[in-house]
Amino acid sequence: MPTERSKLVRKLDKIFSIYIRTRNVDDSGFGRCFTCGVTKHWKAVDAGHFQSRGKFATRWDEANVQFQCKRCNGFRGGEQYLFAKNLDIKYGEGTAEEIQTKSNQTARYGVSDLRDMISMYTRKVEDIQREKGL
Repeated sequence: MPTERSKLVRKLDKIFSIYIRTRNVDDSGFGRCFTCGVTKHWKAVDAGHFQSRGKFATRWDEANVQFQCKRCNGFRGGEQYLFAKNLDIKYGEGTAEEIQTKSNQTARYGVSDLRDMISMYTRKVEDIQREKGL
């Protein structure tokens, strides 16, 4: 039987994914894959992680997770080299290395932390949907 914490992690994963996939789309809901540049609708892509979702220190790090087509994220193993290169272009030299270092740290999120993040990302998604009419 799932614990309250595991249910909250799943709920946060879902709302965070929607946030990542909608934050940089146009008013029609289309955006560009972070690694290959192909244009896709936000419902047809993934929230691709540079460092694995299994690493809780960066699981919900907004720089670590980007709008990524299913081909790059799933079939091409996340395109780690291009992902790292594009992180440094977008956020500044050394960002990929900083995220990689952070990902190896221990992070513990309690139930209240998870609830707070769910609330924050729910508000962000609602703002995006209202602003872009998604």
